[in-house]
Amino acid sequence: MGQYYLSHLKELEAEAIFIIREVVSQFEKPALLFSGGKDSILLAHLAKKAFYPAKIPFPLIHIDTGHNFPETLEFRDALVKELGVQLVVGSVQESIDKGRVREETGVNASRNALQTVTLLDTLEDLKIDAAMGGARRDEEKARAKERFFSHRDEFGQWDPKNQRPELWNLFNGRKHHGEHFRVFPISNWTEMDVWQYIKEENIALPSLYFSHERECIVRDEVILAKSEYLPLKEGEEIQKLIVRYRTCGDMPITGAVLSDADTLELIIEEVATTRTTERGTRADDKRGETAMEDRKKAGYF
Repeated sequence: MGQYYLSHLKELEAEAIFIIREVVSQFEKPALLFSGGKDSILLAHLAKKAFYPAKIPFPLIHIDTGHNFPETLEFRDALVKELGVQLVVGSVQESIDKGRVREETGVNASRNALQTVTLLDTLEDLKIDAAMGGARRDEEKARAKERFFSHRDEFGQWDPKNQRPELWNLFNGRKHHGEHFRVFPISNWTEMDVWQYIKEENIALPSLYFSHERECIVRDEVILAKSEYLPLKEGEEIQKLIVRYRTCGDMPITGAVLSDADTLELIIEEVATTRTTERGTRADDKRGETAMEDRKKAGYF
């Protein structure tokens, strides 16, 4: 009788599906945080597998800054329709209009940090007690500290020094009234794992991830897309470049990479040889050594 081996991708898939099902069993009102990026698309695919042939039993929440790539929003709407799942959109513009947050000004202004208030307001309005996200430990040093089940206090804040042990994949979802959890089912995946799984499962992605010609601005060695949200500095010029994106965020802060990789095979080959992390192209992470951790402590994704 032959032995049966699971590939490392199938092991990661099984672990993620187990965690997604654990969330649904432990919490009353779970949700999936959906940005339209490859990791949240992968998470939606895993959620579909976890409950098939039934539909995904929780809503997708997208925090819309108003500065998204049009390709991301088009893909989001098409995927939601295909999955037959509820989409809830939290609007940063609405938060600005209500006076809940103040918009940054200047040439390096970003709405990225403003998302935190909109996210926390949306979770509170919907009474969400577990919000699943596609963050991975290999992305950034602050995310490397996080557990699968990440406890947030009644203010939505994260305390990296006060986390629960997760021995033998036992997850403690107990909380006090007003508190909630962020849950990261693909924490153990690497960028390479994500791309290999996407190829193996034939998961569709926005065109941003594949090589294309785009009008760009090079600022502080980061290639940014030309957009109405990005005012030019003196001396900056718009140039046409062949680029692709390794991560999807707001247009004014998400850097592209010069690339001819227009197929999954070529992207995998490129990721295997690169020496920078995918968030190394994000201008918002360059604001300080602890930029991501500071945002996470305040309630960021």
